[in-house]
Amino acid sequence: MIFQILLEEFPYLLQGVLVVIELAAGLLALGLVVGLVLALMEVYGNRMVALLATLIDRFFRGVPAAVLLFLFYYGLSDFYNISSFTAAILALGLRSGAYQSQIFKGAIMAISEGQMVAARAVGMTKYKAVRHIILPQAFRHAIGPWSNEFSAELKATSLAYLIGVVELLRRGKYIVSYTYGNSLVVFSFCALMYFILTRIGNSALYKLEKRVAVPGFDKRQLEG
Repeated sequence: MIFQILLEEFPYLLQGVLVVIELAAGLLALGLVVGLVLALMEVYGNRMVALLATLIDRFFRGVPAAVLLFLFYYGLSDFYNISSFTAAILALGLRSGAYQSQIFKGAIMAISEGQMVAARAVGMTKYKAVRHIILPQAFRHAIGPWSNEFSAELKATSLAYLIGVVELLRRGKYIVSYTYGNSLVVFSFCALMYFILTRIGNSALYKLEKRVAVPGFDKRQLEG
């Protein structure tokens, strides 16, 4: 009977999968922008700018994701009528930005300092050198570590359930509630959906990493 219900409710659960994808895309995009800015502040900023970036990074990496969700949803709602979806994007996106900043920082620092020196020697400004020489290589170096961040944040979208976002996990809970049980089957199905999304995303990123790898740079063992 429960399998018949799952079949009937598949379109409903599929809508939850789409919400998961939208959440992941939104928070990772926000995290990428924030992470890149923080990384540049830490590597190329003066002492005060680097300290500010470090404090922001430490805060968002040091506070649990669930607490950030409550802070942005229930805290901001005292001043602004924010939706649970937007609050989830902000909370998880800024948290992801803190982790992505370390990925980009490592990728930037992996590039030889001689390249910056050479760029300045031929008359390029520091801004142009970073934009045209450092960042294109850093993005390529960062794809491997970034795939781990993708996996972590895709799974973290399930935490949006805590503030009322009707994503895959909450939709599964609704089915469990009105069928009076069958938790194992329904939540196993939800777990399978997360697993499939993670594998598809990681496979695409592995292929991209292999395709754009910097020649001569040490490569990690890529999975298929």
